[in-house]
Amino acid sequence: MFKKKILVIDDTELMVKLTTDVLTKHGYEVVSANNGVDGIKMVASEKPDLVLLDVVMPGIDGFEVCKLLRKDESNNLIPIIMLTAQGNEEDKLAGLELGADDYITKPFNPRELVSRVRNTLLRIDRNRLANPLTGLPGNTEIQSEINYRIAKEMIFSVIYLDVDNFKAYNDAYGFSHGDRAIKLIADILLDNVRTFGGKNDFIGHIGGDDFVVISDPNHADALCENIIKEFDERVPELYSDVDRRAGFISTANRVGEITQYPIMTLSIAVVSNEHRVLRNHLEVGEIAAELKKKAKSIVGSVYLKDRRRK
Repeated sequence: MFKKKILVIDDTELMVKLTTDVLTKHGYEVVSANNGVDGIKMVASEKPDLVLLDVVMPGIDGFEVCKLLRKDESNNLIPIIMLTAQGNEEDKLAGLELGADDYITKPFNPRELVSRVRNTLLRIDRNRLANPLTGLPGNTEIQSEINYRIAKEMIFSVIYLDVDNFKAYNDAYGFSHGDRAIKLIADILLDNVRTFGGKNDFIGHIGGDDFVVISDPNHADALCENIIKEFDERVPELYSDVDRRAGFISTANRVGEITQYPIMTLSIAVVSNEHRVLRNHLEVGEIAAELKKKAKSIVGSVYLKDRRRK
């Protein structure tokens, strides 16, 4: 496994040594620069996972370094933690306004340093893995969540949601309207999990019009029923008055023939280890695909549960 690389930009040799010793001990790779100009060059050459940036330095100070780094779009995702003098609130606010992700006051507590570095890196990694449209965890985190629950022998249900006729809607109305539909689904899931789910529930966005909710089996029916109810009530709002009254849209299919496509509905598959052993996320996905195929053969919004016991 690759070590996360931290770039320390600080003109104080003792501070660089202390910081390096603490972070190296906790498994990070540390490189350093003793001035802002060299620090900016090292960001380009070393491609660090995080920058620890001192505010007070000769030449260009930490604020200017932060400003210059954020002006370059290629650096926008690199987290920056500012090192500021104790009690200097103005320094902290100035750094945050320039795009810093966090700050640490000097002299720092080694435990705080490690915690802030770890938490910042974790947050950035999650943001990179999240779906950019909905902000929900993507496929990698969904797989990890399922495998984690299996490894911990937790009882759970995985609710896979697929939108019927989404492609036709997207083709007819355009990508911006398609994005609006995807965001609506995400909002519906968040609202219903908050109301009918549990505190440990997980919502993920596989991609496109495919979503996942992981919950307790006791919550699955209420979640599915209320998600369908709200979706069916709200989705007509996405259509024009003419299409809404007609109950369908007319658009070309894959071979160029004009075809009528009904208002979007939901096909939901529910897979659980309540009565059977599930070995990994791949097996869960295979069972869900089979159920979704059956659900899509049924007119209207519907959910089907896997009731097999082995």
